[in-house]
Amino acid sequence: MSKPIILCYHAVSDRWNDPLAMPPARLRNQVRGLLARGFRPARADQTLATSGRLLHVTFDDAFSNVSDAVTILRDLGVPATIFACSSYTDQPRPFAVPEVAPRAVGFESEIETMDWSTLKALVREDVEIGSHTVTHPHLTHLTDKELDVELRLSRERLEDELGRPCRYFAYPYGEHDLRVRRAVEGAGYEAAFALRRTGERRNRYALPRVDLYRRDNLIRAMVKTSMVATALGKKHPERPDSRE
Repeated sequence: MSKPIILCYHAVSDRWNDPLAMPPARLRNQVRGLLARGFRPARADQTLATSGRLLHVTFDDAFSNVSDAVTILRDLGVPATIFACSSYTDQPRPFAVPEVAPRAVGFESEIETMDWSTLKALVREDVEIGSHTVTHPHLTHLTDKELDVELRLSRERLEDELGRPCRYFAYPYGEHDLRVRRAVEGAGYEAAFALRRTGERRNRYALPRVDLYRRDNLIRAMVKTSMVATALGKKHPERPDSRE
């Protein structure tokens, strides 16, 4: 039986020539291609509850330019989830994590993050907002106490500001292990999203996504969303050692 496909994007930009920055027209064509292959638009909760050819789209980091992609997806009838870091939403600014900021010199506006008013407007449009921690750390490197702060405070802040449960979590850099997954569950999240399949049994706290980047044209996207390609693990371009 077919399984849902959940896409993972980051920035959406024509101007910034970076692996994380997907041109809007290319994103539109990738999603259209999956719809043409028979995938049906679905909310995040539907992909958790049901098998079959379902399609959901997610965005990590809550970059401001993702608003353009939300418009594209709304026109295509495809639901979206945006994962935000609460400290960046409290004080919208360029996403200054060391793996990304040096590549955005001269294009700082392309990595500016959404503010609370923008997220609230998206919630009114039925966009799901999930947590991406407080500060976007490498979770597997944190102490248990630090990990708990990143997970609980981000969820509580999002719930307080947006006035609805923060049900879902996405791992920064796609990094997680058994300790981190158990902490996410203990922090009250219903599910957590990772990156590509590792061959392990489906885990509600390591749900696979197909991460797509600027170099992924329609053909590459088709290959990466095939059942064979999604089982392959690759490095994430926010990581300093990435070759994506």
